[in-house]
Amino acid sequence: MERRIINTILSMAAVLALLTACSDNKQVYQIGVSQCSQGRWRDKVNNEMLAAQHLYEQDVKVSIANSYDDTERQIQQIDSLADSGIDLLVVSPNEAAPLSSAIAKVRKRGIPVIFFDRKAETDDYTAFIGGNNEEAGKAVGEYAVSVAKEMAAQGRKPLVLEVTAAMSTTPARERHQGFAQAMSGHQELEYIFREGNWTSDAACDIVTEQIKTGRLPDIVFCHNDGMATGAYKAVVETQTEGKIKILGIDGMPGEGLEYVQFGHQIGTYIYPTHGEKIVRLALDILTGKPFEKENTLQGILVTQDNVNSIAATSNVLMEQNTNLVTIQDKLETYLGHYHTQRKILIASLICIALLAVAVLLAWRAYIQTRRTIRQRQHNNEEQALFYINPAHRKLRQVFEEPEPDTQTVRSQDAIFAETLNEAIRENMSNPNLKMEELGDAVGLSRVQLYRKVKAITGLSPVELLRQMRLQRGYTLIQTTTKTINEIAYEVGFNTPSYFSKCFHEQYGKYPTEVRSEHI
Repeated sequence: MERRIINTILSMAAVLALLTACSDNKQVYQIGVSQCSQGRWRDKVNNEMLAAQHLYEQDVKVSIANSYDDTERQIQQIDSLADSGIDLLVVSPNEAAPLSSAIAKVRKRGIPVIFFDRKAETDDYTAFIGGNNEEAGKAVGEYAVSVAKEMAAQGRKPLVLEVTAAMSTTPARERHQGFAQAMSGHQELEYIFREGNWTSDAACDIVTEQIKTGRLPDIVFCHNDGMATGAYKAVVETQTEGKIKILGIDGMPGEGLEYVQFGHQIGTYIYPTHGEKIVRLALDILTGKPFEKENTLQGILVTQDNVNSIAATSNVLMEQNTNLVTIQDKLETYLGHYHTQRKILIASLICIALLAVAVLLAWRAYIQTRRTIRQRQHNNEEQALFYINPAHRKLRQVFEEPEPDTQTVRSQDAIFAETLNEAIRENMSNPNLKMEELGDAVGLSRVQLYRKVKAITGLSPVELLRQMRLQRGYTLIQTTTKTINEIAYEVGFNTPSYFSKCFHEQYGKYPTEVRSEHI
């Protein structure tokens, strides 16, 4: 009967744990994002994707990596994202051709690939979403032609200079193609173009060089508003402000829209972001819903005639997006607390069930002990006499068993430290490792993790993680032939230069100095 009760209680505990595990296994799709660069436009689309993680009926987890205009690094990041177990990859290629092989590897593993904003030189992708770069270039070009015609009516032939971005990227080629198409056939103007590299410094140098030839460009078109700031800098430095009209693309609040309002530019083109639509497309692909392979987002030409109304609307939308990101962060925190509290509740119920088993076993032991006591009551007197008798003292020493040695119980802090160290070692190479993930590994919330680590080590979790990364890097420098760059990425630093800076602050030497000492 007792065995049956015990088995029933244990079965209930097992079912309870199983139901909890099933509820925790709700499908959350993992989406990896490989960004080619940084900037306000990229930050905006990143925030929109993060804000959309809980916007639709299915939840997603968006992980974003940035290659900072480094193609080789982007290839490594794409490989790492694929190895991390993502369900879908979103890519904005830094360069079209070199990324093709990396994308092919991802596709061979059965992972869907979405290109956004840019494409690689391959047809093996699942879908594309982004603005129409050719249409953007054409729209700006047509506006430039209308401005040039007004100048030509004054009896002179205006010069239109296009400063392209790096032509190894698809947006630059497509924007140039659209702009050149708009310029074609207009004999009343002169059109030339020079290749830059998406930076304001390069645009500044190109425009300055053209001005110094003595043939001032009347209109300068740059492939983004950041480059347009370089053109404006060249105009100011050469004291030709007011003589040269500047156009750009992106139309971001705080950048292109303000430049038009201030009069630095005569126009820009809002190149759309819509990160929430990227997430929606990804979910349609992952859930088997119908989707379009080519998804074009519409932009709009901004001039000094409509900039004020558009800027006001854009600022409101930016503020709303910021609020959504804040809500998203708080939601993540609340969900973390909810899951932690639920786990505690389930653990408590299981403990109660096990405690009931323990009480039952203790009661059984108590009953058996009482029976034993009653059976031995009749010879208590003889036993007492036996032990009192001096002649039997040696026999007592022989038959009495010594008390077992008490084993030293391991410190809970030591167990926690060992678990935390193991979690850090396993995730050290992940540059995007979050404290919430470390907390999950040791069963603590972010706040609890901070307090625990601070109490034991005197360091915050972030400081401890960085110190362990630097210690691991020091060991690899001394014991391996890996390059400093390889070691920096292996221990979880985004850039070798930041690794070297932190290393010098910690040890008073740069990694190259330590390496030279052990050659």
